[in-house]
Amino acid sequence: MAVNEVSLIAHLIRRAGFGARRHELEAFAAKSYEAVVEDLLHPGLFPDVDGDLMGRYYDEAGGRGYHGQWLYRMLNSKRPLLEKMALFCHHVFATGSQKVMHNYASIEQIEMFRRVGMSDIRTILVELSRDPAMIAWLDNNENHRVEPNENYGRELLELFSMGVGNYTEEDVKAVTHAFTGWTFKTPILGQKGTYPVDFVYKREDHDDRVKSFLGDTGPFNGEDIVEVIARQPATARFIARHLYTFFVADEPVVASWNEVPPREPEAIETLVKAYFESDGDMREILRTLFNSDFFKDSQFKRVKSPIELVTGVLKLKGTFTEPDPGLKQYSGVTANMGQKLLDPLTVEGWHTGHEWIDGGTLNERVNFAVNELSDAALPGVRSIIERLAFNGGTISPSEFVEKSLELAGPVAVGPEAREELLEYAEAEGPLDFDSPGGRAESEARVVRMLQLIVATREYQFN
Repeated sequence: MAVNEVSLIAHLIRRAGFGARRHELEAFAAKSYEAVVEDLLHPGLFPDVDGDLMGRYYDEAGGRGYHGQWLYRMLNSKRPLLEKMALFCHHVFATGSQKVMHNYASIEQIEMFRRVGMSDIRTILVELSRDPAMIAWLDNNENHRVEPNENYGRELLELFSMGVGNYTEEDVKAVTHAFTGWTFKTPILGQKGTYPVDFVYKREDHDDRVKSFLGDTGPFNGEDIVEVIARQPATARFIARHLYTFFVADEPVVASWNEVPPREPEAIETLVKAYFESDGDMREILRTLFNSDFFKDSQFKRVKSPIELVTGVLKLKGTFTEPDPGLKQYSGVTANMGQKLLDPLTVEGWHTGHEWIDGGTLNERVNFAVNELSDAALPGVRSIIERLAFNGGTISPSEFVEKSLELAGPVAVGPEAREELLEYAEAEGPLDFDSPGGRAESEARVVRMLQLIVATREYQFN
């Protein structure tokens, strides 16, 4: 199989999932690109991870316990796009457990995103509006018929569907009144709470008067508002731009979108067209996105999020293929890099792109990757060593560099980084796996080469 074909499949799996171990990548690459896209879009064709087994190792009641479960899914699920869309929704429709103050509600929200993230925009927004974590996060439990609270109504329009500049203050008021009475049954509070939190619709607290919203008039309830939102061109553009930013290439922060045009206007228009042709069906929009030239041409144009970096390194390392309590520690690692699961920084989610690698976080990222790949006995490193040594004999410095880059990703590096890698490879001559002394020395050099690769600037990009 041609290297460029493997590289394209690897690109797809990095973006539509969390990367692949080499044997997984080769299994994907045995199919056509279009067939792999279809597999990703139909996760029900593949078995789910064993939830009971995970539960023995990762306690859901504690935040880090669920972090361990979710990281395990990211590393091992046969349904990678389902997990990536759950992360997408967690970022775009952000809530933080520190305010929600109930771990069970925060966990149930992620489960909801996993369930509906690949459905359609109407379903997503209705389920979001019924979600207790979101209701608590944006105070809709304090949105009453006689004393409205605009927090959720405003953010539904500004950050979850249309973006600033596409609605009026009167529209915000209409949305607010339409969602009065949408609340939840008060749970037992506390970070350790494990009791279910259920949505409740209080008809007696709902304002059923006639409302005007975006040119439509009626005694709107929340579902009616979502229906009007879903028909708006502004919604199609807003969702298209979020999908482009998350899956294709880094864009400026959401707050600037009203003034800053998209990087590729034609790509956004392609996604908008798919939105309306499919009536807002996320699976159809994603099919258009993944099969597009603008997606295929976007390799290494996005800075890896901390979660993408950590899961990618762990896949390269080859560990955590079975549940292991040690996986929970990596929730702290991603948090130190600026991305804590269940706790996005603001209601806008995380600020992505180059903000991931500002200041000290870049050192944190590079040191993490280098330290994780420090042992020739690691399963993933061992596999690369065995592949390099398979034919015996010696391997020239240039071949050593090229094969290492291929087996570590493939990773595409620029001329400067390639020259530095070649200088290291040439300093001690060809690899020699045949002699006892040469074997040990060559294995150590492979470890160092992998560390140098993950320390390159290019490895920070997806």
